[in-house]
Amino acid sequence: MNPQSPALSTKARLFAPTKQDDKSSHLHRQLVGWVALLLPILLWTIADLRPTKGLPRGQILDSISAYYHTGAVAAFCGSLVALTAFFFTYRGYEKGRRDLQTAWIAGIASLLVAFFPTTAPLAALTPPWWAPWMRVIHYISAVVLFGCLTYFSLVLFRKSSQGTLTVDKKWRNRCYLVCGVGMLACMLWALISGLNGGSIFWAEATALVLFAVSWLVKGRAGWTLMTIGRQTIHYGRRPQQLIHDVWGAIR
Repeated sequence: MNPQSPALSTKARLFAPTKQDDKSSHLHRQLVGWVALLLPILLWTIADLRPTKGLPRGQILDSISAYYHTGAVAAFCGSLVALTAFFFTYRGYEKGRRDLQTAWIAGIASLLVAFFPTTAPLAALTPPWWAPWMRVIHYISAVVLFGCLTYFSLVLFRKSSQGTLTVDKKWRNRCYLVCGVGMLACMLWALISGLNGGSIFWAEATALVLFAVSWLVKGRAGWTLMTIGRQTIHYGRRPQQLIHDVWGAIR
C-alpha cells in the first residue's frame, strides 16, 4: 500500500487527535451530535410513512415530544435512550468533574423525557395509563435537559487548559457561544409560544440543531468529514486499491 494514501482502517485519521487529559472520544461526541441533529427530520419522516389515524399525513405537530403519540414513537424514545446512554458514559476531561456531573443530570433528564410523555395531540391518542402529572415531569425534565446542554456550550466546552488559545480554539469557542446563546433564546421562544398556546416545534427543533452543532464541533466532525471526503475521492479514482485495502483490513 502506498504510505501516503489514506488508510481505510486507520482510525486516527478519521478523528482528530485528543488531548492527554481527555477521557472521552471525538466519536462519542459526534454520535451525540448526529442523533440530536437527525431527530426532528427522523420523527417527521417516520410519522409521515406511518400515519396516525386522526392526524393529517405530513403535518408538523406542535412539539417534538408530541411525536411520542405517533408512528414515530420508537424513533423518539430510542433516540432519547441513546442520548441517555451517551451521557451516562461521557467522562469529559481528567479534571472536569463538572463534565461528568452535568452529563449525568442530562442523561437522567433525557430518560425522564422519554418515559413520561407530554399531552397527546388528540384526546383519542391518549394512552389509558397516561396522567396529567406525567406532563409536568416531562416539561421539567425537558427544561433541565436543555439547561444542561446550554451549560455545556456556554461554559464547559469553552474551557481550556492552555494559557494562550489557538486560532482554531478561539473559532470553536465563538461557535459554542453562539450555540449556547441560541439555545437560551429557543427556550425563551418555546416558553412564550407555549404560554400563548402556540406551537413549540420549531423552537425545539432549532435548539436541537444548535445542541448538535456544538457537540459536532467539540467532536471535531469537520476533521472527520474532510477525511472521509478525501478518502472517497482517492478510492473513487483507485477502485482496485479500495479492494486491496479492504481485504488487507479484514484479513
